[in-house]
Amino acid sequence: MKFFIDTADISEIRDLAATGLVDGVTTNPSLIEKSGKNFLDLIAEICETVDGPVSAEVAATDYPTMIKEARKLAAIADNIAVKVPLTPAGLKVCKELTDEGAMVNVTLCFSAGQALLAAKAGATFVSPFVGRLDDIGASGLDLIREIMTIYENYPEISTLILVASVRHAGHIIESAKMGADVATLPPALLRQLYNHPLTDKGLETFVADWKKTGQSIL
Repeated sequence: MKFFIDTADISEIRDLAATGLVDGVTTNPSLIEKSGKNFLDLIAEICETVDGPVSAEVAATDYPTMIKEARKLAAIADNIAVKVPLTPAGLKVCKELTDEGAMVNVTLCFSAGQALLAAKAGATFVSPFVGRLDDIGASGLDLIREIMTIYENYPEISTLILVASVRHAGHIIESAKMGADVATLPPALLRQLYNHPLTDKGLETFVADWKKTGQSIL
């Protein structure tokens, strides 16, 4: 499974990119607003920081404006994945950009039927929002399972499942067990994956025992 980080904080992106664990970045208007930076300049900076796909979202909802915004975003860098909503206008833009060779991330997916439409429109990624489905009493992971089943039935589908709205490690682990292609997660959650109390306890014991030897490796 590939890991994208869901943030527009350039310092966080640089720090995590240096670990080699980050395969891409996703952003959205809410994350851009939190950054307080100029959108286009920030996206260009992120694209220079990571080699993998960087999702940059259109702001318009109507097709004529959306396609203009999408082409402007796609021109920023080769690793831009233009992010469009799963609407009729968004899927039309997806089809056009895909035909032009651009990457497209179709976002705000909440049903298997929507995911099938995104694949037929040629999306590079489809982003099902597991956490938001859980919030309303549905099962986000069941949606991932349904999409996986449908996509596996059709070898010609190349759209990657990008698990979004990830709230906890269970979302990541269960999605990985199903074979989902990508998970996008907040930086804090990625760092949580390092942690286990037995790791901490074992390291504490090793450090204490090493001190008792009185030796130094350097």
